[in-house]
Parts: sequence; structure tokens; C-alpha cells
Amino acid sequence: MSPDSEALGSVPSAHEVNERIRALWRRAGGKLTAQQRSEYELLVVEWAAAVRGEVVEAA
Repeated sequence: MSPDSEALGSVPSAHEVNERIRALWRRAGGKLTAQQRSEYELLVVEWAAAVRGEVVEAA
């Protein structure tokens, strides 16, 4: 996601957040540091919120 869309307050899609999670795991080589674990946990919460938002929109 571009910084411009974040500045405008747009919410990333579950797909976008999932891609960020995958990229984090690739950078970490499958083993997260404590800092990366914290980032991962935040991304999972963000992903779950995006999924809920997409389900509500589809309903």
C-alpha cells in the first residue's frame, strides 16, 4: 500500500495485509526476531479487522 493511501485514511484490504505478512516472513527467513514478532502480531490484528470489514461490506 502506498503512503498516500495510508495518509488519506484508507483501510487496506485483507489481501494487502496478507501480502505484508508474507513479506515479513520472507525477510525473516521463517524465524522472527522479537521485534518482527511484534510487527507480525499487529499485522494479524490488522488482517482480522480487514477480513471483518470485507465480510460486512459483502453482506
